[in-house]
Amino acid sequence: MRDEEEIREQYEFLAEELDSEEMNHEGVRQMFTYYKRALGWVLEEEYM
Repeated sequence: MRDEEEIREQYEFLAEELDSEEMNHEGVRQMFTYYKRALGWVLEEEYM
């Protein structure tokens, strides 16, 4: 299982990527949104 710091780093990375101008392809944005949401749920369940 990943530690909290690693999960938070990935979550922040994905958040930055979603805000990037290069991430304009809707399918890619949607995939990252789902992944970002899943990481958020893991953080809430495991560490909060």
